Amino acid sequence: MTVLLFIAGVLFMLVGLGVSIALHELGHIIPAKAFGVRVGQYMIGFGPTLWSKKIGETEYGFKALPLGGFISIAGMYPPSPEVDGRKKRVWSTLVQDAREQNDETISEAGDRTLYRRATWKRVVVMLGGPFMNLLLAVAIFSGLLSGIGVMSSTTTVATVSECVVPAGTERTACEPGDESTPAADAGLKPGDTITAVDGTAVSTFDEASAIIRDHADETIRVDIVRDGSAKTLEITPILAENEYTNVDGELVTGEVGFVGFSPTSERVKQPLWAGAQQAGDNIVAVGEVIVQLPVKLYDIAVDLVTGQERDPDGPISVIGVGRIAGEVAATEAPVIDRAAFLLNILGAVNIALMMFNLIPLLPLDGGHVAVALWDGIKRLFAKLTGRAAPKPADATRLVPVTLVVVVLMIGMGALLFAADIFNPVDLFGQ
Repeated sequence: MTVLLFIAGVLFMLVGLGVSIALHELGHIIPAKAFGVRVGQYMIGFGPTLWSKKIGETEYGFKALPLGGFISIAGMYPPSPEVDGRKKRVWSTLVQDAREQNDETISEAGDRTLYRRATWKRVVVMLGGPFMNLLLAVAIFSGLLSGIGVMSSTTTVATVSECVVPAGTERTACEPGDESTPAADAGLKPGDTITAVDGTAVSTFDEASAIIRDHADETIRVDIVRDGSAKTLEITPILAENEYTNVDGELVTGEVGFVGFSPTSERVKQPLWAGAQQAGDNIVAVGEVIVQLPVKLYDIAVDLVTGQERDPDGPISVIGVGRIAGEVAATEAPVIDRAAFLLNILGAVNIALMMFNLIPLLPLDGGHVAVALWDGIKRLFAKLTGRAAPKPADATRLVPVTLVVVVLMIGMGALLFAADIFNPVDLFGQ
């Protein structure tokens, strides 16, 4: 059964990734067609074609390797320069091949090419894919946070400790001589719901706990609801060393007011804007990873050789994502908890796809945006200075640089594949 659940988790993530890629490419197609640009192909995957069907002028299909996708947009760049009707000899075969492929799309499209469109339209077409990933991530996070909810500690009492156990000890049972807890002395019981502490209304355990921590050795009123009836207890928190979460969300240890009870936990649905906030937090986190990518890849290589534990916040490959998804699906946790974790991973993957594609290097979407903006800047400068409009930027000249980027991406992928196979990220302490 565990193996089947593991496979189900992997399949869920593969399907989710496939859908994400398909929607990414759809984000390019929709504005391209809306602006009258010819789109010749819409393919999911690479390699040999498994299935395709031509609808109108566009061929839709699936290829053998589901590791990405692509679309064929007519005239990404201007046609190759000509002299006396003949093509110039290009110093690089790579550049020549790229120009010939680009020219083929132009010959089929006529005036319906991308390079002829206004700069803002070209930018919209290229940003359509990353924007689609952002929308999908926000939708996933919104469904997760506002639909399923987040596990939160409530003000309802789960257990009351009978005695104060010294911090750092592993024992849980009381021993003769142990001091009784203020909660037990005051008569707090499991099932009681705390409504106010020291006259301040509380709706979460964190709010109640924060007030208690600040009132060591002071008698405070604690309002509760027990079996439908309101009651007030008087509790004197003792000063004790305890673990708690500070205002920055960090788990710290210190001497604070302590009463000795633990809360129940339940899923609390968040407001609708929580999904967008979660997406924003992920954007910041992924951005930090991208900025530090060379260092993080070096650390991954070192960890792969030495066998040291990897940084769980570092980059991972499709293999790593699938493995984590399988492990989550196979854990002995409630189904709703496993589903929530998987959805969270899928949302994070879409943010990663968006951010990576925005890197301003060809062949990524961000590189095409940079070319379009450079073209637009040249046109604007010419207009402001009264000069003739310049020729469209010929990005095929950047093919050698693009090749270097592709080689680096392949190298990064190979490193991450190897690391995720032989030294995977351990999120569960296995």
